Amino acid sequence: MTESENPTPQSAPGVEEIANEPFDEFLWLEDVHGEDAMAWVRARNARTDAALINADYERLEASVLEVLDSADRIPMVTKRGDWYYNFWRDEANPRGLWRRTSWASYLTATPDWQLLLDVDALCAAEGADWVWAGASLLRPADGEEYRLALVALSPDGGDAVTYREFDVLEGDFVDGGFHLPTAKSRVSWLDEDTLYVGTDWGPGSMTESSYPRTAKVLRRGESVEALAGRESYFEVPADHLSGGAAHSSVPGFERDVAHDTLDFFHSRSYLRVDNEWVRIDVPEDVNVSLHRQWLVLRPRTDWADAGTTYPAGSLLVADLEAFMAGHRALRTVFTPDAATALESWSWTRNFLLVNLLRDVSSRIVVVDPSRGWAAEELDACPPLHTVQAFAVDDEDEAVGDDYWLVTTGFLTPTTLLRGTLGSRTADDPGGEPAAVVRASPSYFDGDGYEVQQHFAVSDDGTRVPYFQVAPRGLVLDGANPTVLNGYGGFEVSNTPSYSGTLGRTWLGRRAVVDGVERGGVYVLANIRGGGEYGPGWHRAALRENRHRAYEDFAAVARDLVARGVTRREHLGCVGGSNGGLLVGNMLTQYPQLFGAVSCGVPLLDMRRYTKLSAGASWMAEYGDPDVPADWEFIRTFSPYHLLRAGVDYPAAFIWTATSDDRVGPVQARKMAARMESMGVPGLWFHEALEGGHAGASNNLQAARLHSASYEFLWRHVSGDGRVEG
Repeated sequence: MTESENPTPQSAPGVEEIANEPFDEFLWLEDVHGEDAMAWVRARNARTDAALINADYERLEASVLEVLDSADRIPMVTKRGDWYYNFWRDEANPRGLWRRTSWASYLTATPDWQLLLDVDALCAAEGADWVWAGASLLRPADGEEYRLALVALSPDGGDAVTYREFDVLEGDFVDGGFHLPTAKSRVSWLDEDTLYVGTDWGPGSMTESSYPRTAKVLRRGESVEALAGRESYFEVPADHLSGGAAHSSVPGFERDVAHDTLDFFHSRSYLRVDNEWVRIDVPEDVNVSLHRQWLVLRPRTDWADAGTTYPAGSLLVADLEAFMAGHRALRTVFTPDAATALESWSWTRNFLLVNLLRDVSSRIVVVDPSRGWAAEELDACPPLHTVQAFAVDDEDEAVGDDYWLVTTGFLTPTTLLRGTLGSRTADDPGGEPAAVVRASPSYFDGDGYEVQQHFAVSDDGTRVPYFQVAPRGLVLDGANPTVLNGYGGFEVSNTPSYSGTLGRTWLGRRAVVDGVERGGVYVLANIRGGGEYGPGWHRAALRENRHRAYEDFAAVARDLVARGVTRREHLGCVGGSNGGLLVGNMLTQYPQLFGAVSCGVPLLDMRRYTKLSAGASWMAEYGDPDVPADWEFIRTFSPYHLLRAGVDYPAAFIWTATSDDRVGPVQARKMAARMESMGVPGLWFHEALEGGHAGASNNLQAARLHSASYEFLWRHVSGDGRVEG
């Protein structure tokens, strides 16, 4: 390594002067865009590229890009008025097209798309690198077409975006229209000339977690700077996660609502009544949503109210007006059991669709309020698959009870169906069954593979499910190239889904190991900290119990070895974000279990995570390292501080993005730098210069990110002898 590859600036902070902080020789890498830090990044990017890129790799990456750019992908749509809106990227349009079409046209093989915004052309015209971040359309007056939208564009793929007003009828930005500078903003239409805005207009406007803490009224013709001295419409303390107000314009149910988000799992909701904010009187850990006349509640812990206890993870409904008047009559729509958890719900005009997970396989229940909330299961869910049902457009009288059905599985390409719900009796089932609208092609040969579900036993005796996708007739001799994926945080569920890119980078590859030709084995673990069994499954791995998530993941790894699927030298693991923290702990606490680790956009320095990017928003999940009692348990799962000299660590690929303003790149940088300084072999590091927390702002970058991660793992665990680094 040359001196220029590893600059150590004289201006680096004197870490020994920082009270109560472990020694940190790499604080200088926290200067995200600093000249010395970026020189360090560029040197390691070049080194990784030199090890990674060869003719075989380029063919692999090209095959992944072919999947991402495929014209045969399903263009998923959102209905607004008579139009179906879609955002699309492909080879010719890497930044993407915002477009719309009619239903009749959407049903054809080649829909006639009306172009609204060409982001590539916008970038060329403005000399910018815009990344599409969505659009919010203003509901028009009765009898009029949708016209105005707020288009969100990120300058680098990060969470901070600029909002610009767009006219979909004219196909252009509104001259002199609303324009919010780049920030982590919250915006809601009140009417054609008014927005509720939470944004960064100077000191005190954002929370310590880097999100808006106020909502103010912005009128047409005013600049954001005008908000600085204006009275807040709604405001929360700076040490809360975020706050803001929004307007619901559903005809007949117009209202203003506000939310004070204390942390990821606690919040307070308010209604505007007679020019005052009135709190909806439920515990802070009860999720609140409103739909027409209904108040919908989901408690995260058992909730005792008016003599009844509602289990954590149940779904409750009440008449909103009656509830606000003090009548606590709650209807239980769903009650969880040991195997079944609530995943999501969606309202059509007259029905409630409830999406469930039963041992991590989908079930869908249709609830009919007009029949005393009678519930019937929708017979549309094959085992070991993910099926999601949600409304097409509950405000359209003609199709208000239509629903989308999206089905997918590890070996089953995604299919989009549409059906209609109707009142059901024994003699008349009502509605129309879902029919296929579009289907994705297969991007790899999955005929020789099968999906199984197994359960490992964790250290405390908990049964932990995991999916295994493997060749039929798998030889159980411990020599199969296997990758284990997981997340285990924030009540996020890992469910089966089809991935053509995974098929090409892992399942479809072949290697001769111990004299036998083998395909890759892919394993997805459903560890605690996730939401696969409801909020209790998540709470089991919070804060001081974080180790349970890691014990679960390690238990799955050991079970794969015990069953003869693989062994250490043929087993890799991969995870991103909180999953990056997961595999960082596999690297440091369970190095004997894995031959290679791919660690993406990760949290790794848990002593300083609250001071970096949006880290303060996750203290409810991990704890507060500035509280000594919390640091005592946090330090036990902080990979940056668990590194030790002389340990036989698995090979590691640590990757991140400069523009990630959620987790940020510096934790990955420092981890790689410390491992490098300790002489840990087999280390790769790469930092994308844009792309935000996703690490990619177009399909080419996404192809590079995915291909590099799985190529690194394949080279190490397949034993093909091409490992470099």
